[in-house]
Amino acid sequence: MPRNALLLLSRLLLAALFVPSGFHALTDVAGTSGYFAGLGLPLPTLTAWATGLFELIAGLLILVGLKTQIVALLLAAFCIAAAFIGHYGQGGDDPTLAFMHSQMLMKDIAIAGGFLALAMAGAGAYSTDGRMIVGRA
Repeated sequence: MPRNALLLLSRLLLAALFVPSGFHALTDVAGTSGYFAGLGLPLPTLTAWATGLFELIAGLLILVGLKTQIVALLLAAFCIAAAFIGHYGQGGDDPTLAFMHSQMLMKDIAIAGGFLALAMAGAGAYSTDGRMIVGRA
């Protein structure tokens, strides 16, 4: 598969996680803030709004390929933070729950790796960034 098609597919797959997640967080602020309160985060309602907006906007930017390298770096950092805030040491004495959280932690780290690769490679030709580069040439 050509490079630009793979970059487009990468962006679509990564955005497919963040756009719906951000939308859900914004349409269920009470549930999202309850989850954050359970993690002991300060200002859980504000955190829910900020997280939802970030995930939605950043996901849409990745989808269309606008400012991809910067947004991918921000999302990589977000994924690492989410991994350790939301999953590290979670599950307590329940081995099934502890295993699930360890898998979620590793999934978030792996997604961060995908975003770092995207930050390095850029959005490709099938993107807003790609069109802007062509327009400058």
